[in-house]
Amino acid sequence: MTQPPGNHAVLLDVSVDALSDVLDLIHLRGGELTMARPGEGSEVRHRAGGRVLHIVQRGPVDLRVTGGEGTVLEQGDLVLLATGAEHRLRPEGDGAWMSGTFLVEEQEAVPLLAVLPPALVIRGSEAGREWLPLCAQTLAAEIAVPTAGSKVMVSRVLDLLFILALRTWSASAGPREAGWLTAALDQQLGPAMRAIHRHPERPWSVEELAGLASLSRAAFCARFVRLVGEPPARHLSRLRLARAADRLATTSDAVGAIGRTVGYASEAAFSRAFSRAYGSAPRAWRIARAGGSSAAP
Repeated sequence: MTQPPGNHAVLLDVSVDALSDVLDLIHLRGGELTMARPGEGSEVRHRAGGRVLHIVQRGPVDLRVTGGEGTVLEQGDLVLLATGAEHRLRPEGDGAWMSGTFLVEEQEAVPLLAVLPPALVIRGSEAGREWLPLCAQTLAAEIAVPTAGSKVMVSRVLDLLFILALRTWSASAGPREAGWLTAALDQQLGPAMRAIHRHPERPWSVEELAGLASLSRAAFCARFVRLVGEPPARHLSRLRLARAADRLATTSDAVGAIGRTVGYASEAAFSRAFSRAYGSAPRAWRIARAGGSSAAP
């Protein structure tokens, strides 16, 4: 495409965006948006398992995660509860907030999001949070006067808030638990993680991945184990099987063909690896999944 004189196209460097690939893997999508105005002395409880965020419109609001300490949220604050922690919110005075839900592929999301704190609080009053009031205003407008496209608009804004919250968490100081998400957000491991997640079928060598991370073989392996929690080969195997499970659940492709697409040379090798991880052979797992039950690796 020809650019007008004086204009320059700026392309995103997708080679380092492992986070997008990881979020694609868990099929993240924003769900429903609701408004809560319970009144002073009342509270709203959220059972374990739901992945939600809350944005305070009028504060203060007391947040308490079951088994954890309480946190006071003020007007404009956001809290993301991406791990599905049970919690309750109680307003002081006429506090009010919006709550948004998220849908994910649980099997892949559980290990990915487990590195996050039960409640990730982002203060709207802090510098660099200009995106938060803009998103909050958009959501408030859509919930107040729903119109054509509101459902899709809300879903997209919730997705955006989820990603921005992850970026904020990644940029904050402090130690990180080992996990996929920690590594995907790491500047050095990010390119290698993207390569693995984009092409798990390739016979990646440690040397190749270390080159993508601009690290020596030894430094790469040490950093990978520290941030991911397992060696590169084990992570690649886990990813291949997760991709295979997703295709078994969502397509009618032959088992052998699915195995080949994720890097297994034979159906027998794929079946053995899948059975060790998921507790049953691919065909049996697919039948059980279709019947409403599945085994997690």
